[in-house]
Amino acid sequence: MEIKTERLKLRSVEKIDLENIHSLLMYPESALFNPSGFPDGIAHTAQMVEAWSAQIHESDVRKDYTFYIETLEGKEFIGLINISVVKLRYRNAEVWFKLVPTMWNKGYATEALNRILTFGFKELNFHRIEGGCAVENIASAKVMEKVGMVKEARRRKILPLEDGWSDNYEFAILEEEYPL
Repeated sequence: MEIKTERLKLRSVEKIDLENIHSLLMYPESALFNPSGFPDGIAHTAQMVEAWSAQIHESDVRKDYTFYIETLEGKEFIGLINISVVKLRYRNAEVWFKLVPTMWNKGYATEALNRILTFGFKELNFHRIEGGCAVENIASAKVMEKVGMVKEARRRKILPLEDGWSDNYEFAILEEEYPL
């Protein structure tokens, strides 16, 4: 599966992406606000890549879409973005994204997230899409606000981060709030 923006291509994860994805997951800046921390070696990352690449072959109702983000020009690796079903009956989904630190502050996260929201509302027919981030993760909070997501809550000490428990901001956007 592949979807495009003005500058980016979001495509299904493939096994050949292992090294780039492992490098992304090993950046200290990327792991700072990630409750999963660092992978336990490349074999652990390979298991994640295997699961993500298998998503496109699921015969049942697909519940998870993880995309490898690269530039259209030059095919430079940007990061990962995901949209997954939270509650199918309620048409709720959740998004997350993780970018290579050298790709931060270039508008790529906003561009990719905007496209994923369009995909979620228009093609997957979601009613509500949610996202969250540690309260200290100001950059991710700004990205979600830029695409129109509304900060709805602050959940106390819910994220087990490397330096202790962190509060989490919860964001959401409804299909009627998102301009298609």
